[in-house]
Amino acid sequence: MKRLLKKILFVLCIVVSVCPVTNADDGYGLWLSCKKLDDAKTLKEYQKVFSCIVVEGQSETLGIVREEIKKGLDGLLGADLPIQSTLTKGALVIGTPRQSQIIQKLDLSKKLADIGREGFLIKSVKIDGNPTVVIAANEDIGLLYGTFDLLRLMQMGQSLKKVNISSKPRIQYRLLDHWDRLDGSISDNRGYAGKSLWKWDELPETVDPRYKDYARANASIGINGVVPNSVNADPAILKAEYLKKVAKLAEVFRPYGIRVFLSVNFSSPISAKFDHESNRRGGIGNLKTSDPCDPKVKQWWKDKAKEIYQLIPDFGGFLVKASSEGMPGPQQEYNRTHADGTNMLAEALAPYGGVVMWRSFVYNADVDPDRSKRAYLEFVPFDGKFSPNVFIQTKNGPIDFQPREPVNSLFGAMPKTPLMLELQIMQEYLGHSTHLVYLAPMWKEYLEFDTYAKGKGSTLASIIDGSSHNYKMTGIAGVTNTGDDRNWCGHIFGQANWYAFGRLGWDPGLSSETIAEEWIRMTLSRNDKAVKEIESMMMGSREACVNYMTPLGLHHIMQEGFHYGPQPSLDKSGRIDWTSVYYHRADANGLGFDRSSTGSNATSQYFPPNAKMFDSLKKCPEKYLLWFHHVPWGYKMKSGRTLWDELCYRYYTGVDYVKEMEHTWAMLEKDVDPEIYLQVKRKLSTQEEDAAIWRDTCTSYFQKFSNRPVPAYK
Repeated sequence: MKRLLKKILFVLCIVVSVCPVTNADDGYGLWLSCKKLDDAKTLKEYQKVFSCIVVEGQSETLGIVREEIKKGLDGLLGADLPIQSTLTKGALVIGTPRQSQIIQKLDLSKKLADIGREGFLIKSVKIDGNPTVVIAANEDIGLLYGTFDLLRLMQMGQSLKKVNISSKPRIQYRLLDHWDRLDGSISDNRGYAGKSLWKWDELPETVDPRYKDYARANASIGINGVVPNSVNADPAILKAEYLKKVAKLAEVFRPYGIRVFLSVNFSSPISAKFDHESNRRGGIGNLKTSDPCDPKVKQWWKDKAKEIYQLIPDFGGFLVKASSEGMPGPQQEYNRTHADGTNMLAEALAPYGGVVMWRSFVYNADVDPDRSKRAYLEFVPFDGKFSPNVFIQTKNGPIDFQPREPVNSLFGAMPKTPLMLELQIMQEYLGHSTHLVYLAPMWKEYLEFDTYAKGKGSTLASIIDGSSHNYKMTGIAGVTNTGDDRNWCGHIFGQANWYAFGRLGWDPGLSSETIAEEWIRMTLSRNDKAVKEIESMMMGSREACVNYMTPLGLHHIMQEGFHYGPQPSLDKSGRIDWTSVYYHRADANGLGFDRSSTGSNATSQYFPPNAKMFDSLKKCPEKYLLWFHHVPWGYKMKSGRTLWDELCYRYYTGVDYVKEMEHTWAMLEKDVDPEIYLQVKRKLSTQEEDAAIWRDTCTSYFQKFSNRPVPAYK
């Protein structure tokens, strides 16, 4: 008997090892899993609508359309739908008028004329008396976007009986910026999910299957450009050996409508050796200078552009970080302007349709004691002097992707120069890939902010989509949070921020709630009660993070280097500490950075209605109060509490919200995948510990200045 039991156990071990459990969700599939619908009524409707798929035409992109729609519908409907060339009852028809005779015969020409190259139509029609759903577009890429949108509608359980959708992107360039280095590391590990996706040592011979999955995910949310390397660019990326590797990535991305761009080092033409530890002045060329007005330098870049486009015909252009944080540029080195440097590169790219994205992230403490003013001072004087194919890529706020900042004053101040909004999907200052912080509410706060650049209604969204100033080019960039972790973003909920960026890039008017619900239903659960609870968690998570880190306009009091935990300590040497005292200016009288007309006068950089509001201690929104004012500890807030009491209240409220998220998540154990449940549970536990450290460290530190007791908030 014992021998029999041993044999049975031995066989079971083999079975388990050969046939492991496969129903666990590790997060790799993102929002694209298309699991079978469990609502019987909806499933019945869809099964009645779709009996076959008709996709006319041949191209690489159409091959992907066929692959995606079949995989998606088969999964959602639990069926094996045939792809055929002839129309039968209950069909889904996908095509362009140029390649599809069925689409040609439909009266769609007027609607198609309005949606451009990337737009699409999803429409319920009758063909020969039979109900049919069509996805129509002018180009194949529009069909791919439409395919993903139809699958999104179905995962949301929307009826298709009278579906009539016309969609096109409001923003032309929708890019992900990777801060990945050529050695496989990523930006000092400030919030990423492992190492870089790109295996440069294996390219171009070996192409990781993840590259295609990455392109597929981006196409599903409308992202059409990728910068694979860090803005602190190694000049080696422009060497022939690396350009061949980049060309292979471009080959993978192209059928998904994604163009490759590159971050470039301004000193690339120089022959001196590039040194990561010094001022990064070295390059890969044979010149002694990178002066943008030198004819030899101009020719070097023209030759390099020609070399790139011979390998990558649809290459997008250059992203440049110059004269910033040690990166070389035209100013200090050559006494040239940003316009000189930008236009030199723009001239090299112009014959091929490439663009330059020149970052406005500049500051110099020796020149101006308030770094928040530098971008405005350095770029506004050159408005209208940049080449037509130049973007000035500008962060949402004037400092550096803080949990909360006011809108960058540069937006609206350069009506003749297209500004590309730069957002940070990675949570460099918001708990890295450990904290659950849904960023769509933050981004909507910026997009809906009224700059008054052309009077009331001049929102940030209207500036970056070109409608306020009639920009000929429009763009948005997100510093991505992806890495080689199996679940892509380190935190399952980090995927929601990647998803939200793509959706807002396509349509900045979408609500945070809509995007959250889409992502939850496509990724975690379709149970209505669970969806509601998870959405509630997400919607308050960013405000909670602000409260337990930097409430009331505090900013940049994070650890030097990793930017993870709090560091509001004094500089032991007595010098200004840029990571703490420089920003919060705590003293016995009060707290906050005076940027009003009595201080640095940064408020004057905004248009009059906002300048007046920010400049007034009484009228300034409390969420920006300590950003613009040095406020007495006993100042009475709108709540009736003193500044000190309100500050402590916010810190405690932030921690309490994390505890509430833990409690809510614990009740959802049966509604989400067990592996995902445990991943998030562990992350939330760590987040609560971190939030308490933030609260206790900051309140204890500021108490030394306020000389008041910490109120007992329960």
